[in-house]
This record gives sequence, C-alpha cells and structure tokens, in this order.
Amino acid sequence: MTEATNQTSTEHYRKLENMYNGAPVNSYFKPLLTIGKGTAELKIEIREDFFHAAGSTHGVVYFKAADDAAFFAANSLVKGNFVLTSTFHLTLLRPIQSGILTAKGSVVQNATHQIIAESILVDEKGREIGRGIGNFAKSTIPLTPEIGYKL
Repeated sequence: MTEATNQTSTEHYRKLENMYNGAPVNSYFKPLLTIGKGTAELKIEIREDFFHAAGSTHGVVYFKAADDAAFFAANSLVKGNFVLTSTFHLTLLRPIQSGILTAKGSVVQNATHQIIAESILVDEKGREIGRGIGNFAKSTIPLTPEIGYKL
C-alpha cells in the first residue's frame, strides 16, 4: 500500500486543497476550496477585472468554478492518483456582477475508469446561476509532494 492510499480521508482532502492552492492559476482567481467525501465547495469573490465588455462576469470564471468543484469532488474519492477532466458541459443561467460565486460539486457516479461529477453555481442570495457536469478519468499521474500534494 502506498503512502497516499494509507492515509486518512481527511489528510487526503487537506493535501488536495493544498495542491489546489499552490497552482499558479489560482493566484489570479483567489478561490477558496473545501473538500469532503465526494464533495467540494469552491468560493470566488467576483471582481470587476473578471467582467466582459458588457459589465458582467465572463464565462471563464463560471467554468473554472464549476470544473474545479466537480474535479475535486471526483478526486476526493481517488487516493494516490490525479484525475483528469475528459469532458465538461456548462450551462449559464444568469449573470453575476458582485458578491461571492459558490460552486458546489458532488459525485454522481463512481465507476471503474471514470467518475461523473456535477456542480451547481449559486450567488450570495442562493440563486442558481449555472450548472455543469463532467466526466473525470482516473489517471496514472501520482499525487506527490512535488505537485503540492502535502500537508
């Protein structure tokens, strides 16, 4: 049994959170990620530099939040290896111009070679602003301290 598979689930979740926080792209978006068993919640504070020309949050922010929440819900169930997004479908339902965007990810199905996970995006008033679903492949890329997977 490897070190990654011989740890508590809570340690696994915290290591995934640390790996996520260390990813260079997150220095721009400044998300806050919390992972549980088959779930993940991501929060991003909306800023004007996220806006498109019409003055509302660009879809890239919706996609990042939805994909990341679903991805980490999926990876919460896989100890030892990184999962990979193979497909992700996103539906945008309403604009968001301020406040906190929250993405709530959850696993729908955990099969042998892939995991299906979804995300629901809500604004601070609890209104659904988007929804996504994706397939996540179990890869052979190990979760190691070198990629930030550490306490």
